[in-house]
Amino acid sequence: MCVTLSPSQEHSIETPHGLLHVTLHGTSNTRRPAILTFHDVGLDSKSCFSPLFKFEEMQEIVKNFTLVHIDAPGQEEGATAYPMGYQYPSMEQIAEMIPAVLTYFNFRTVIGIGVGSGSYILSRFTMAHPDSVEGLVLINMDPETRGWMDWAAQKITTLTSSITEQILSHLFSQEEMSANADLVRSHRDRISKAPNLINIELFWRSYNRYTHKQCPVMLVVGDQAPHEEAAVSLLHTPLCQCNTSQLFCHPLLPQMADAGGLPQLTQPSKLTEAFKYFIQGMGYMASSIMTRLSRSRTASLSSSYSMDGERQRSRTLSQSSQGGQMPPSPSHTMEVSC
Repeated sequence: MCVTLSPSQEHSIETPHGLLHVTLHGTSNTRRPAILTFHDVGLDSKSCFSPLFKFEEMQEIVKNFTLVHIDAPGQEEGATAYPMGYQYPSMEQIAEMIPAVLTYFNFRTVIGIGVGSGSYILSRFTMAHPDSVEGLVLINMDPETRGWMDWAAQKITTLTSSITEQILSHLFSQEEMSANADLVRSHRDRISKAPNLINIELFWRSYNRYTHKQCPVMLVVGDQAPHEEAAVSLLHTPLCQCNTSQLFCHPLLPQMADAGGLPQLTQPSKLTEAFKYFIQGMGYMASSIMTRLSRSRTASLSSSYSMDGERQRSRTLSQSSQGGQMPPSPSHTMEVSC
């Protein structure tokens, strides 16, 4: 069941690399971080996140946090098409635009939620500004670097497929394209008929050109997602070990049954429940009642973090910068099959 969100405020914010369209729900609450989202290529903040944040069970989170939805340059609904030859910012430059948003709203810290390319952008932002990020939720992030074989395959795909089909193959696995034909069709129509299709193409090409300080991270992947194996393998790479040169500390990986490349659209209930665990593990909303997943999972997932009152957590980066040693912690995988 979906509900209506509180009235939104739309802002155009000047940044070092151009304007950003940002939508704010709620008012600034300095006691808690804002929830800041960044969408995937082929989507905008509305099409990527509205179903999730309008979901009934998400309202307990929504009423406790300010929501900030960022649209990548030129990707917002109704955006004017860029002129031919426009130099679109790189993924790194887009990440460099985010601090201006925090400054504009006077936010001290955020909890980031990124999907696909948005996951990569938020991870880059976190690397550069670790003290501004209290946690990350990275949905269907492809962590693997591309070798020359992948580059060649991408070149062939570019020559033989339209931009719309290339983006759809990024958003959905082949299995999901068959199982969720209506959802795929709606996104195909929306992308192919978008007045700002040139902008979408520029964002897509920028994402394909991209070649890690610490905070709690929740990696999310559906069992039918196009990057499921890559996301799961990330837990077993050095990237998940805690040290000062890498991004992820205490990563959690909810693997969602019957979910594909866009679990925030197809399984909002499961993602909401997993997100509640994540927030509680950071020391917030300790009194929230879990409804769908077993309490035994709550205990096992929350054991990685300190939960004492409204807020008590370990700033892993500050410990590292002061020369403190952090205890080793295993990665956690959570099967979400409710």
